[in-house]
Amino acid sequence: MDGPPLTPEFRIGAAALGRVMPMHLCLDPAGRISAVGPTLAKIAQTRLEGQAFFDSFLLRRPTGVANMADLRRRAGQQLHLALRAAPTNGLRGLALPLAEEGMLINLSFGIDLPDAVRHHRLSDADFSPTDLAVELLYLLEVKALVMGELADLNRRLQGAKSVAEEQAQTDTLTGLRNRRAMDVHLSHLILTGTPFGLMHLDLDYFKQVNDTLGHAAGDHVLTHVADVLRGETRQGDTVARVGGDEFVILLPGLVDCGRLHGIAARIITRLGQPIVFEGQTCAVSASIGMTVSTAYDGPRPDRMLSDADQALYASKHAGRGRATTFCP
Repeated sequence: MDGPPLTPEFRIGAAALGRVMPMHLCLDPAGRISAVGPTLAKIAQTRLEGQAFFDSFLLRRPTGVANMADLRRRAGQQLHLALRAAPTNGLRGLALPLAEEGMLINLSFGIDLPDAVRHHRLSDADFSPTDLAVELLYLLEVKALVMGELADLNRRLQGAKSVAEEQAQTDTLTGLRNRRAMDVHLSHLILTGTPFGLMHLDLDYFKQVNDTLGHAAGDHVLTHVADVLRGETRQGDTVARVGGDEFVILLPGLVDCGRLHGIAARIITRLGQPIVFEGQTCAVSASIGMTVSTAYDGPRPDRMLSDADQALYASKHAGRGRATTFCP
């Protein structure tokens, strides 16, 4: 007998339906909830069985669905809804008609899945065996762990880079800046138009210390000099060891020659005091040459260093242990 093909009907028990669709709802023709999947029952903050569907759920899309007749007309369309008891947890759903005018609605968490799993402490057992949601969550967690490890590695690399850069600009014996760091800071002051003073200091009689008491005594003298220079300068100043017994000091914002001479005088006085190393006295003094950036129409690093060097040798020729300011 010819006719349209028969659509097979299936019957499934409540337990099996809950296993296949753990977030389902069954509605009777009046719109009351007659059955609830175990996972949906777990996340609901109230008992849903016997409640009116539209009293328990907020249907956001499609709009204009206010009763069972509207819901039947939307059968097969995606629903966007939420439990009224927890409206921030978005759900996705699909409604299909049942016999005797009832409805079956299968729900999922959609993009709120990670938050829902954490908030409700869900596990594999709360999802259908064919649902890939948990596997996707594992992948997200693995990705988060990998990204965290990469971020941590990047922080460590940045830290190591900063340490390496710091070491590359530090004199290993004294802990002061080295010639490279001094060049960088000097160029920066000139490029930014910052007025500054520059001192070039050289130790007098240092060679005699090395020759008579040895290099260990010389190293002791240099570390002592570094401590004195740090103590007589400000935190924002740059104190650099640029040669064996030569030092350069950059003093941002300080161009008053009287104040510079005051600083130089204190340094010379302190370095003129005996330095004891293993019971032996190391006698040195300091000669200083100075210049200021405001003495030039366009200061250049090489010119300022050369002028401070000339002033330094003027101090040495005048008897050592003194400071001289370069006059263009």
